[in-house]
Amino acid sequence: FRRVVLFLCSHNSARSQMAEAILREHVGERMDIHSAGLDPEAIHPLTKVVLQERGIDVSQLRSKSVKEYLGKVSVTHAIFVCVQAEVRCPTTYPFALNRHSWPFDDPAAGPTDPDVQLLRFRRVRDEIEERILAWLATEAEELGL
Repeated sequence: FRRVVLFLCSHNSARSQMAEAILREHVGERMDIHSAGLDPEAIHPLTKVVLQERGIDVSQLRSKSVKEYLGKVSVTHAIFVCVQAEVRCPTTYPFALNRHSWPFDDPAAGPTDPDVQLLRFRRVRDEIEERILAWLATEAEELGL
């Protein structure tokens, strides 16, 4: 039984993209890992920068709409990484076996000073990785790892 993880966010431009890439980096092909947004936008350039700083390949990342998955993919774990997505669609994934709420700050929100923004993106990236590693450690057996 192959687990399907879908990270959900408002725009699929930063947090959900980071979560998708980081989880894939840690578990490889042992799970099907996706991300999507309610109102997808282009991936924020700093998302790619902070992932590449960790040696993560970003060439396959693309912004996707939740519509690509609704009713088409059986989701084992639907993980909301922003409050807005969770509030706007509390029943988006009622058929997901597990729903998780992992809200992270939006690194693209706030002052647009490039140095400050880069620090925010790095902090959120690190928080996402920390949360993923904790989840993998506590759920390894259930996740089939």
